[in-house]
Amino acid sequence: MASTLQILIFSVIFFCFNPFTSAQPSFRPRALVLFITKDASTLQYLTTVNQRTPLASINVVVDLGGQFLWVDCDQFYQSSSYVPARCGSAQCNLAGSKACGTSTPPLLQDVFAIQSTNGKNPGPIVSIPRLLFTCGSTFLLEGLASGVQGMAGLGRARIGLPSQFASAFSFNRKFATWLPSSISANGVIFFGNTPYTMMPNIDISSSLMYTPLLINPVSTASSYTQGDRSTEYFIRVKSIKINAKSISLNTTLLSIQSNGYGGTKISTVNPYTVLETSIYNALTEAFLREANLPRVASVAPLEFCFDSANVASTRLGPGVPSIDLVLQSESVVWRITGSNSMVQVRDNVLCLGFIDGGSNPRTSIVLGGHQLEDNLIQFDLAASRLGFSSSLLGRQTTCSNFNFTSNA
Repeated sequence: MASTLQILIFSVIFFCFNPFTSAQPSFRPRALVLFITKDASTLQYLTTVNQRTPLASINVVVDLGGQFLWVDCDQFYQSSSYVPARCGSAQCNLAGSKACGTSTPPLLQDVFAIQSTNGKNPGPIVSIPRLLFTCGSTFLLEGLASGVQGMAGLGRARIGLPSQFASAFSFNRKFATWLPSSISANGVIFFGNTPYTMMPNIDISSSLMYTPLLINPVSTASSYTQGDRSTEYFIRVKSIKINAKSISLNTTLLSIQSNGYGGTKISTVNPYTVLETSIYNALTEAFLREANLPRVASVAPLEFCFDSANVASTRLGPGVPSIDLVLQSESVVWRITGSNSMVQVRDNVLCLGFIDGGSNPRTSIVLGGHQLEDNLIQFDLAASRLGFSSSLLGRQTTCSNFNFTSNA
């Protein structure tokens, strides 16, 4: 799935585009909201976008680091309002495109509608008359959840949805994700300037910790033009602790190298956190030592599994050793407790939700979806910082506690 999408991304850079969209809403919203569900089969996070004339609801996979919205145009893309993005224009030159195609480009513009929000509940629907997106082919849907028609890219690219929404409605380039931990629950993505208020009237935005967002100087796509930077989101992990005890790591792996290797990125397309082999071995050995639990047979793709009858239940999930990602200082810690470290794979089996990524992966630590669930994570592109809550179960709320009833 990833390689075919990256090929599509690579092809798009040879076509110019207008990175700026304009909106004509009846009122100017401060923020927007998309609702998220979790697919039981693929563990991908899905959302529904409304596009075209007449409006059509399209299910897409949420791709945190993706460059743009792409949809399958092979199967009956019908709209009276879509137009190709213009080549040779001042906007195209401003976008920094290196070449213009003479044939119909894969980058198009069409009407896009989305729900506004005040941070507490949904508001009126607003529309963008010409939001940029790319046309993909049906074969790119292979490996995606059943029924989806594309992917929604939330990356740093100038045509990523966060940047287009901010430009259209003149709010800050900021968005926040709150992924659901259950296929029966909903999650949310907020775009723009808003508090994040969950029932019963808990404002999560007031208690976030912050760490710098880093830019990988080399694109993380499999195919790219020299000089391209990654559009994915990286942070700096300085050390890792299990039960407040530091584990021994090759710290060189924790920094982004000049060739783009190393570092830590955040991903919604990886269902579990993936670690370079030496980091994986150090973390799992320390976890097993501190947990002191008898193992049961592995359940692929997870290696370390336990009988859940031997694990206590707490408000923060299974009672297992905490995993702390120490960021820029000892006081800035992303704590992973049992709800985010352990995966209920069967009625009586819990497994540690980390995967061995091999001895020479492109990125040393990829924080996957399971470790992000029921955590509010704010991506402030303008300030280049990441806000995070760690698990909110301790505050007796979850992402499904957003008021999904419109006040419009």
